[in-house]
This record gives sequence, structure tokens and C-alpha cells, in this order.
Amino acid sequence: MENEVMSNRKVIVFQLGNEEYAVSVLQVGSIERMIPITRVPQTANFVKGVINLRGVVTPIIDLRLRFGMEESAFNESTRIIIVYVDDMEVGLIVDAANDVIDIPESEIEPAPEVIGSVDADYIEGVAKLETRLLILLDLQSVLTEDEIHELKSVEG
Repeated sequence: MENEVMSNRKVIVFQLGNEEYAVSVLQVGSIERMIPITRVPQTANFVKGVINLRGVVTPIIDLRLRFGMEESAFNESTRIIIVYVDDMEVGLIVDAANDVIDIPESEIEPAPEVIGSVDADYIEGVAKLETRLLILLDLQSVLTEDEIHELKSVEG
């Protein structure tokens, strides 16, 4: 019986457009409502700027733009998911943060070549749960090393 407990992955599910994505709770610091973002000049278009979150200057990325989707107006359900990438906090703007669930590892399959609008490079795998298809993001590859370096300079 104990092996079954080990074979689940706890994830936070969020939405971009009509698709549901998931990231491991181990990489998530918090989920925040939208707060004013300070624009930073000369950064990539998907870098919205920085926020001061409890004394920590945190770069904010619009995941829609990162994935080449069209920009969407922020609303009541828009959230910033604070994640850890390479010892750094980064905020990801998502359309909605839906829930925290356990996905059985056995339900996770390798990513197909292309899923919807998202490049397979960003995807660790997909999980089929009853009527839902969750796209598991690989946060390490959502940002390139250069981009992480650029964000660290923004942060400081």
C-alpha cells in the first residue's frame, strides 16, 4: 500500500486560455492576486516587470506571451503563481489557478511533439484524468539560461 502514496505527484493546476497546465507544488511558493507591476525597460516582451512581494523583488512573466498566445486582459481570476526556478523566485501570470490535485505517476505520459499552442520544449508530460488533460510544465525550460540571467539582473 505505501508504494501507492509515493506514486502520486501533487500539482497546482492553472489555466491559460482553454488549456489546463500543472506545476509541481514543490516548485510553488505562493499564489497571489494581481498587484501593480513595475515595468522594467529593455526586457523581453513576456517579462511584465517586477513586483515587491513581502520585501522580495520578484520578476513577473506573462505565461501567455511566453507561450506565444495572445495577451489577455487581467481580471478577477487572474493570478500570479510564484515559482522557484534556479534558486530564484519568478512570478507567472496565469488566467486562473484552479486547484491542487494529486496525479498518479502512472497517468503521466511523455509530451507529444506539439500540444495546442505550447512548444513541446516547455512540457514535461501530459496527464489524462477522466475528462481533463493536464499539461505538465517543465519550469527549467520555460526560461532559458540567458533569460534567467537577465531576470536576476532585474531582480537585483
